[in-house]
Amino acid sequence: MPRLLQLERNKNLFLLLTILIHNLMYPLSTGAGLQPVLFYTVFSFQFVAGVYMLTTQQASRLIILVSGIGTFISGVINAYTPDTLALPALYLTVIVYVSTMLVVLVNYIFAARRVLVEVILAATSLYLVIGFLYTPIYGLIELLEPGSFTVSSGAEVTWQQLFYFSYTTLTTLGYGDTTPVTFYAQAFAAFEAITGVLYTVILLSRLVGLYEVERVDITIHSD
Repeated sequence: MPRLLQLERNKNLFLLLTILIHNLMYPLSTGAGLQPVLFYTVFSFQFVAGVYMLTTQQASRLIILVSGIGTFISGVINAYTPDTLALPALYLTVIVYVSTMLVVLVNYIFAARRVLVEVILAATSLYLVIGFLYTPIYGLIELLEPGSFTVSSGAEVTWQQLFYFSYTTLTTLGYGDTTPVTFYAQAFAAFEAITGVLYTVILLSRLVGLYEVERVDITIHSD
């Protein structure tokens, strides 16, 4: 049993580390040479590996594999030939790709019966994945309705700026340097902020519930 638990912890630690590495590598997506290829290789691999490690459901595995391949292809094409149909394809495939990882993590966390390290790691990854998910949604909104977001510096709204905006919104930090100005942009930004606040409440409730169940089981067996 300890070996199985260690394996689960290693799986979740690997997923969390790849997400953190991806966040730090984000500038490579608009870099020169082979930098975008490196970036999208890591991005397209991390959630495919995560889903295959955390679930045996064939439907989830198939969806993440297909959407991961689509993310890599559309991402690389968009990196070298911007302002083409590859951009909306990238947004759509990433939404499916990240949503699949999100669903698998939610199922994994709420299927747990004890508060263990792997559950904490999975919950941390889930929080970061939520920030991922809103980025392509904002990008799609900006693509369909240009001017939905403005940057105080006057710079063009890019994927990387929306990525940054998503996490500052999720954490309710809100520096104010990137601002949603249209109805749909504001609506989704408000919903993400609410998600960030409720996530902490729901997660803590879940972990406390698991702890109470574990404590009761220990008490019953000790008696």
